[in-house]
Amino acid sequence: MRAALVGLALSFAPLSLAAQTAPASDRPAVLVADQVFITRDKVLVAQGNVEAFQGETRLRATAIRYDQATGALSIEGPIVLSEGENTTILADAASLDAGLQSGLLRGARMILEQQLQLAAVQINRVEGRYSQLYKAAVTSCKVCEDGETPLWQIRAKRVVHDQVAQQLYFDEAQFRIKNVPIAYLPRLRLPDPTLDRATGFLAPTVRSTSQLGVGLKLPYFIKIGDHRDLTLTPYLSAETRTLEFRYRQAFVSGRIEFEGAITDDELDPGKTRGYLFGTGSFDLRRDYKLYFDIETTSDSSYLSDYGYSGKDRLTSELTVSRARRDEYMRATLLNYQSLRDGEDNDLLPNLVLDGEFQRRYFPTSVGGELRLTLEAHSHRRSSDLSTDGNGDGEADGRDVSRLNGEAAWLRRFTFGNGLVTDVEAGASFGLFNIAQDAVYDGRYSDLVPHAAVTMRYPMQRREAAGVVQQLEPLVQLGWTGGDRLDIPNEESTLVEYDEGNLLSLSRFPRPDRRERGAVAAIGVNWARLDPNGMDASLSFGQVIRADVDDAFSFSSGLQGTYSDFLLAGQLRSDNGLALIGRGLVDDDFEVAKAELRGVWDFKRGQISGSYVWLHEDAAEDRNEDVSEITFDGNYSINSQWQASAEWRFDLADERAATAGLGLSYNNECVQVDLSVNRSYSSSTSVEPSTDIGFNIGLRGFAANTGTERYVRSCGK
Repeated sequence: MRAALVGLALSFAPLSLAAQTAPASDRPAVLVADQVFITRDKVLVAQGNVEAFQGETRLRATAIRYDQATGALSIEGPIVLSEGENTTILADAASLDAGLQSGLLRGARMILEQQLQLAAVQINRVEGRYSQLYKAAVTSCKVCEDGETPLWQIRAKRVVHDQVAQQLYFDEAQFRIKNVPIAYLPRLRLPDPTLDRATGFLAPTVRSTSQLGVGLKLPYFIKIGDHRDLTLTPYLSAETRTLEFRYRQAFVSGRIEFEGAITDDELDPGKTRGYLFGTGSFDLRRDYKLYFDIETTSDSSYLSDYGYSGKDRLTSELTVSRARRDEYMRATLLNYQSLRDGEDNDLLPNLVLDGEFQRRYFPTSVGGELRLTLEAHSHRRSSDLSTDGNGDGEADGRDVSRLNGEAAWLRRFTFGNGLVTDVEAGASFGLFNIAQDAVYDGRYSDLVPHAAVTMRYPMQRREAAGVVQQLEPLVQLGWTGGDRLDIPNEESTLVEYDEGNLLSLSRFPRPDRRERGAVAAIGVNWARLDPNGMDASLSFGQVIRADVDDAFSFSSGLQGTYSDFLLAGQLRSDNGLALIGRGLVDDDFEVAKAELRGVWDFKRGQISGSYVWLHEDAAEDRNEDVSEITFDGNYSINSQWQASAEWRFDLADERAATAGLGLSYNNECVQVDLSVNRSYSSSTSVEPSTDIGFNIGLRGFAANTGTERYVRSCGK
């Protein structure tokens, strides 16, 4: 047993009893060492692997002399003084009190949160809270023994660290890059790395655009309380004077966040421009949830001019919902604002009220599931005209309200030969009210029965090396009764025909339209699963109906009695490569819609690309073909440098749409980001523009700098 135990028993036993009830800052130090003895002057000397403890403070040294008469500790280094997990002090020698809370450390270096280093000729500790560093140098860069100058440092005549307030105060501070003075501040206050949130300036950003010129953003963070904050960011250039803001607040049962900007610029002189985006969510009583989303802007080009958003339609939403095991309800209020050229917001259904209720029952008498659904919808236009004033074939002020309900019984049967059969039968009703329309003004209603039988025959084969192949042919026979109401198509103009709704009795997205008559769907799914290689899957499908449905557009793939062939597939390998594609092909091999996407995840980055083809279709407000290819990727050049790129090219117009390059440098003490983005889009409200962004951030003055650790090796 170490000799220290004897010394402690003889000298400190009475004090140890008092330490059990004393506050941490008032407790005496507990000493452990290889050798302990008492001199004739009643000085306790500890030598060899010396350790002292006082509360959360821990001291390691070569030797310690403790004078009981004065209560002073004389310590020989090298010294390591740790205060919890956040602060470590290294020193050559020290004179401290018995509680290790006050005193002087010479040739000292303080390390905060294993990020920020503060070196000084000496450090004065006061009451365990304050540390005063004289002739100090502060940096988060690695300090090498060869004397190499760190990338950046702050030199100061004096630095005071307030451990309780988690603040650093600098006197006569000088910011240096590679020992070259860049800036001088007589007084400076910065948060230490242990502080999550503190009022003060954040890292500035330099932004240059072809429209606004070179500008500077200087964000200022305001801590309003433990659960809310405000960030104000002045943005100044030769062409603009903008104040950006962001407000956040957390509640016991939810959160809110708002961001926006107010602008006076030369792009639209004499007008105040701006935008406001906001989100919020709350947990209410009885499992209800509240969600809201606000999106609004002063004009159609503001968001694009300043790079705040690429949206061309803004949606504001207020939703109350509840989801339980066998019940779901939702009520939503929506407001739309279009930023597109040629769209008049007064003629669009920009105010929408939606509601939905669904309940499931499981009757034991007949088995299966009984599903009851009720849906309400109403949308209004700002215009009060009941006629077609703009020549688009629709009444300018048409308002529509509807109520739809459905009762459906569903049951699955699995037979001994492996055949799986799903049966569905039910009926739905629809009540419609159309106002401000000279042609369709009035009330309409219908009652629609339906039934369907779906049969699947899943098969599986196991091969060598654990490979599994699956094959599943399927067929559905369905019928929907009644005749379609003679009402305008307001909600189901865009129809998506894919593997997700191949077996749906109606492929219209909303219940203002339903497929009618007898219909059949055939398809087959195939998959190959290789635990040591590439997985592959392929789906094929086609819809056959007794009568043609003229409500389907050409590009929907559902025109005629025989639909286009639906093809969908994907490939995934264990080396990070994935290909996903789907398309609609008719009997003449003409493609109506096609989409292909590929992703390759590798050790140093990711590369992805996509291709989209859409045939022109006036019924879907698409007057020309859409053929577009996109590319984006990122690559880690080494542990510090990362590059990124993105590109979007319009093949139909034979021109680039957007392009962007990014380069970033990260190490243990600095983060530098450079980006160049070019938008080639041109319209009456949005001009082509180039955006250059440059940002420098110093690590070590905030706790939320990420979990990454970039360590620079000395000599490199």
